[in-house]
Amino acid sequence: MAVKTKATYSFNKLQKRLRREAGKAIIDFKMIEQNDRIMVCLSGGKDSYTLLDILMYFQRIAPVSFELIAVNLDQKQPGFPEHILPEYLTELGVAYKIVEEDTYSIVKDKIPEGKTTCSLCSRLRRGILYKTAKELGATKIALGHHRDDMLETMFLNMFYGGKLKSMPPKLISDNKEHIVIRPLAYCNESDIAKYATSLDFPIIPCNLCGSQENLQRKNIKVMLQDWQKRFPGRIESMFKAMQNITPSHMLDSSLFNFKGLSKDSNFDGEGDIGFDSDSFQSPSKSDTASVTILELK
Repeated sequence: MAVKTKATYSFNKLQKRLRREAGKAIIDFKMIEQNDRIMVCLSGGKDSYTLLDILMYFQRIAPVSFELIAVNLDQKQPGFPEHILPEYLTELGVAYKIVEEDTYSIVKDKIPEGKTTCSLCSRLRRGILYKTAKELGATKIALGHHRDDMLETMFLNMFYGGKLKSMPPKLISDNKEHIVIRPLAYCNESDIAKYATSLDFPIIPCNLCGSQENLQRKNIKVMLQDWQKRFPGRIESMFKAMQNITPSHMLDSSLFNFKGLSKDSNFDGEGDIGFDSDSFQSPSKSDTASVTILELK
C-alpha cells in the first residue's frame, strides 16, 4: 500500500508539473483563444500523446472554449500499425482524422540508401499537414516539441548553420495561412517520457522506415545530456537564456544600432557590467513561479 501511495504521489506531482508548465507557455505566448479549432498533430510518439492528453485537460477546465481534432499522417511505411491510433482515439472520444499519403515511397526514391531521410520526410509531412489544417478549418496547429527539442535545435543552428535561432513556441507559416503552437515548450523530455510510461500510451516507434536517426541531432542530445549529468542545472540555465536575450551585448547590427552608439546616446542598458562575474548567477526558483490555466483569458 505504501509503495502504491508513493507511486501515486509521484505521478500526481509529475502531472501537475507538466500541466503547469504547458499552461504557462500557453499563457505567455497566447497560444489558445476563444473558439479556436486546434489540430493536434499525433505521430504516435510520447510527445504528441502527452500533448493531446494535456490539451484535453485544458479543454475541460479553461475559461475559454476551443475544439480539438487529432490528425495522424499515415505515410505508408511498411509495418505501420494502422489500427492503433483509430482505436485509441475512438476510446478517448476525440475527434480525429487519419490522412493517408505515401510519402514513404517518395523519400525512398529520392534519398540514397544509407542517407538520413528525416529532412525530406519532415518537409513532405509539413506540407500535407498544412493542407489538412486548411481543409479542417483549423485556426491553430499544435505540435509536440518540448524544451529539449528547442535547445537541441539552437545548438544545431549554432554549430552547423552559423545562426542563433531555435524552434519558436508560436509561429506563422511561410504561406501566412497557419499559426503553429508548441504548448510543451517549457516541458522537459525526461518528464514527458515518465508521463508516457505511467499512462501506458500505445507508442508507435519512428523507425519503421528503416532510416537512421539524424546523427547531428543525436550528437547534440548526447552532449546536452552529458552536460546535465556533470553540471546539474546547466540545461535550465541555457533555456532561461533563450528567454533573456540582450541584443546590445551580441554582434547582430540588425538588432542593435552599434554604429549609432555614442556617449550622447540615450542608452539604458547594462554597459560593461553585463559581463561582470557577479552577473553569472543561476536562475532562482522564484523565476519559475507557478501559473494556473485559469489565467488563460
